[in-house]
Amino acid sequence: MTRILRGKSRFRKPDPEDDLTVETDMLEAEVSSTSSGTGSQFDDDATAYGSSGDPYADVRDRMETLAARDKAQFALRSSDSEHLHTEPQIPLFIAYTVYMSYAVLIIIGHIRDFLALVFKNGRYIRKETGFPSDDRDSFAPLLKSWEHFYTRRLYTRVQDCFNRPIASNPGAHIDVVERCSYDQQKSMKVLGSLDNLDNDAQRQEYRQGEYFVESENGSAVRRCVNLGSYNYLGFADDWQVSCAKEVKASLDDLAVSTSSCRNEYGTSSIHRQVEKTVARFLGKEDALVLNMGFNTNATTIPALVGRGDLIISDELNHTSIVNGARASGAAIRIFRHNDTSNLEVILRDAIIKGRPRTRRPWNKILVVVEGIYSMEGEYCDLRNVVRVCKKYGAYVYLDEAHSIGAMGPTGRGCAEYTGVDTADIDIMMGTFTKSFGGMGGYIAASKETIAFLRQRCAGSVYHNSLSPVVCQQVLTSFKVIMGEDGTTIGKQKLQALRDNSNYCRMRLQEMGLQVLGHYDSPIMPVMLYNPCKISAFSRECLKRGVAVVVVGFPAVPILMSRARFCISAGHTREDLDRALKEIDEIADICNLRYARSMFG
Repeated sequence: MTRILRGKSRFRKPDPEDDLTVETDMLEAEVSSTSSGTGSQFDDDATAYGSSGDPYADVRDRMETLAARDKAQFALRSSDSEHLHTEPQIPLFIAYTVYMSYAVLIIIGHIRDFLALVFKNGRYIRKETGFPSDDRDSFAPLLKSWEHFYTRRLYTRVQDCFNRPIASNPGAHIDVVERCSYDQQKSMKVLGSLDNLDNDAQRQEYRQGEYFVESENGSAVRRCVNLGSYNYLGFADDWQVSCAKEVKASLDDLAVSTSSCRNEYGTSSIHRQVEKTVARFLGKEDALVLNMGFNTNATTIPALVGRGDLIISDELNHTSIVNGARASGAAIRIFRHNDTSNLEVILRDAIIKGRPRTRRPWNKILVVVEGIYSMEGEYCDLRNVVRVCKKYGAYVYLDEAHSIGAMGPTGRGCAEYTGVDTADIDIMMGTFTKSFGGMGGYIAASKETIAFLRQRCAGSVYHNSLSPVVCQQVLTSFKVIMGEDGTTIGKQKLQALRDNSNYCRMRLQEMGLQVLGHYDSPIMPVMLYNPCKISAFSRECLKRGVAVVVVGFPAVPILMSRARFCISAGHTREDLDRALKEIDEIADICNLRYARSMFG
């Protein structure tokens, strides 16, 4: 049948000859050889790192052993392996204290709301007159929900830990702008110059601070090691060397914006160059580039499936996938995270029972997974997902937003890392916002599918096209990664990212912190659990010159608050050692050693 996913045929015809077990044995042998002393995914560490040598020579064997163990256990496991998702088991003490913390905050919040209503005085009651909507007898509240209450009474207490403005490029080191609040954190304001402080003692305290610097406009900023940006391959650090010449030169010939969608005047020759490069990089027939990574999922999925179709989605898939699936009109089923046996049960049940009520067969079934799950740091069990989908004739949609350019010996993502042929993946999605130092996203698939999406995907038909200058940045970064720039910079970046990630994960685990995810993943969540520890950990890190991302409810379940570290090829071992030393001290202050004790 045609490879276009809109067809009325029920499923692809399964091929009984396809089996991944032989390839599994070959790759497991390869992993074994890696862990037995070859020392790296590259043949020569000195070549990979240049003349400086291997900065991790003293811990190389241990790092490679741990990485090889995780790869064999989670990426190359055979079809009869048990479900191995490493979700932490939350002790009763932690659950009790977390619920108690939220209960206290909610009770106090409701009391303050009640008192504000009785006495007509409070932070969220306007004292100025002339607002007819404040008359509750005439107007219903515009916002009256749990979300609004949560934002007012819980989020504002910790909002200084989020949305921090920066005054530098998001490289391995970052300048975080100092902010202050004059209304008990109802709002945050940039401090600006030190002249805005109340007295000389405060100014002197800032100037004597170890991490204090001033931005170009004189604003007070804090110089930090950046453990929060998606700067995986470090293009933000060496952009002037690796990309600046070609990108700046493109401004002579290209517009900053086409001011049009792809289907009108928004397609230029450089857009087609990017699409051909993406297709060649991934081994697909064609590709489509769009101007926003989130919208790539949110607009592509509704174009591929609709009423009469079924989407089977991993329970931890990104919000963009969730939004796209809901907008499609297709039926949606959820399978347990990375549990291919549960996926097979759902697939078999869907095929046997068909659509609800009518029992007619589904037009098509689309299974959606991610290469690396951004809140878990785990990579997909892609081999078994593909095996199950081929067995039952379902289509595979792979989101590689965090894995493309960050996984595999040549940066080709989860498929390369797990040894899966990209021909077995029907739709490959990814973004340019992480490893490539740009913006936008892509869809790579068969020519028929891409031709269909050009005409039916809202991101292609209605949205502005990707900026031509950003296209040049993406092309240049591809050249660096593939070594087509005539240097080994791309190879060094890939090696540095992998080693930095594995070293940081190994050290965090040695501290007794509860770290989620797998080795070779640049994302490592560290569990905080308690809501008060979200703000405490973030503020202590900033005070010590370490910029981190903390995540709480509703971005994660209420019991699963965490800090999420994103490692970069731009980090040096000295950077990581300094940050890890500070984190080790903070772990004692905040009682975060949950891997050793339920009390932290």
